[in-house]
Amino acid sequence: MLRQLSYTSIVTFVAIIYYMVLLMRQWIAQYLLLKPCVTTVLKTMIMNNYQLINQLVSLVEEFEKHKQEQTPLSIENFSGFLNAKLGASNVLNNVNDLRFGEQQPEAVAMAYQLDNNIARLFIYMSRYAKSYIKKALHHTNLATAEDFTCLALLLTHSCLSKTALIQMSLLEKASGTEVLNRLLKNNLVHQWDDPNDKRGKRIAITEQGKLLLYDVFKDMNQVGGIITGKLSTSEKYTLQYLLQKLEDFHYELYTKKSINSKADLLSYQKG
Repeated sequence: MLRQLSYTSIVTFVAIIYYMVLLMRQWIAQYLLLKPCVTTVLKTMIMNNYQLINQLVSLVEEFEKHKQEQTPLSIENFSGFLNAKLGASNVLNNVNDLRFGEQQPEAVAMAYQLDNNIARLFIYMSRYAKSYIKKALHHTNLATAEDFTCLALLLTHSCLSKTALIQMSLLEKASGTEVLNRLLKNNLVHQWDDPNDKRGKRIAITEQGKLLLYDVFKDMNQVGGIITGKLSTSEKYTLQYLLQKLEDFHYELYTKKSINSKADLLSYQKG
């Protein structure tokens, strides 16, 4: 509960602290008969603290204003917002990819353009992650990261429709069907006719699937640790905040089917 804070509760808490500080200053000045110079020093310290608290409250207000509705107002997310905000100004995009050669410098410069560079790094990270996951799934009945994702999603639901599961897994219909066929073949899931949809199927994880998944979780924890590399805890919270912000943005595009063609892609304008 302490991690889940509202803006109002933070402001109230800060106001109480400030009021208590004022009372303490008055009490010290009145009952201990401090010299005026000492009182002035105390007053200056309190005003400096108040200014800092006021800045903090303003930052919390800004965070609450710009965060996605589904993003909780927590210490971790606020920490990520704060690190991203304070580290975002006047940053020189000085990057270097050892894969690039010396030919076509114009193309290299285009690749280093900020948005393009971030997108390229996402591709690299995705491939690294898939490589680690594939090794973690070796000698199991899960062939790909997509197999693992579908099974893990089913673990958290009593059952799902085939269409919903494929959509939640961010898969195309054809590749999603292939994944489900592998899971069915290995008795990790079972399916039945959807009583509410004559053409649909309902899918649920089997006990065998649960046992396999919990066994795989141990190795997947190691994968997560490797993927985050040597980032500090503070850096991880910042990265988590930024990635969640991107996930919220793209998941909305995905669920609303905002970009279904190249024409949609080229004409899309961020709000």
